[in-house]
Amino acid sequence: MTAVAVPAARNYAHSLSDSLDTNWLTPGVRSMLLSTLAFFLANTFVKAVGHIPAMEIVFFRCVTATMMCLIGLYRAKADPIGSNHLMLLLRGLFGTTALFCFFMTLQQMPLASAQTIQYLSPIFTATIAIFVLKESVRPLQWIFYAIAFTGVLVIDQVDTRISPFYLSLGIVSAFCSGMAYNLVRSMRGKEHPLTIVLHFQLVGMIVGFISLFFAWEMPQGWDWAYLLCVGVFSQLGQIFLTNALQREAIAGVAIVNYTGLVYAITVGWIIFGEDQSPFSLLGMALVVAGVLMSVMYGRRQQRLAALAEMDVTQA
Repeated sequence: MTAVAVPAARNYAHSLSDSLDTNWLTPGVRSMLLSTLAFFLANTFVKAVGHIPAMEIVFFRCVTATMMCLIGLYRAKADPIGSNHLMLLLRGLFGTTALFCFFMTLQQMPLASAQTIQYLSPIFTATIAIFVLKESVRPLQWIFYAIAFTGVLVIDQVDTRISPFYLSLGIVSAFCSGMAYNLVRSMRGKEHPLTIVLHFQLVGMIVGFISLFFAWEMPQGWDWAYLLCVGVFSQLGQIFLTNALQREAIAGVAIVNYTGLVYAITVGWIIFGEDQSPFSLLGMALVVAGVLMSVMYGRRQQRLAALAEMDVTQA
């Protein structure tokens, strides 16, 4: 074997071992766990300032997050401008739209219901990845997606607190999140994670600032602290999320997102007095079950494909 072939073979073996890794708590999964917790805390504070317009919350969130990004980029000596300008702009636009729609649903729906609808984003992520990343969706996965959407319909039908309009906003948010996730993945190895996050925050800050001329509610008392917490925890969640998506395939880390539903049901009941009927819980279970089955099935197929490729290589 030549000197050039040795490192190439080692890299190939390393990539296969990553695909076959049975250790659940990988660095990507750990990042996604921290991201889920941070985003949940941010969502709780968004709910606490429900009297403030959603786009105004987006503005304050992005101002705080932008400052944190700039500090992080300075310490990392990374380029804040980036080189994939169109991709960075699109990531910012889709991310801002998803954030605004999600904040609207958080203010108008029970916490657990809003978060459950947002959990549809992996379905859109996988579907959009067919066109953006040239990844495939297997026929059985479409059945799992149908189960998840059935869960959303059950929630809409049995929970009178959810209007069709805000349900639609939740679905738009999930779609835009899926698009943003694919854009992040497409820039893997091309941009520093904080550079990607910075452009998202800059777009949100600019759009949010423009919105202040049309809708403004002066924060009072503890509102300022809650808005600061929204920005801090959202930024931490975004950093961990970007890190997770750039470390591993989307299917490998998306499953961890669903730990947030346990937080949402518990906190929504204890703090906000949002009880859930048995049928609402059934709908949530269908959403989670449908997406989880799709993720687990996709991961199993990846491992089988890696094994088959290894067999061919060793033959």
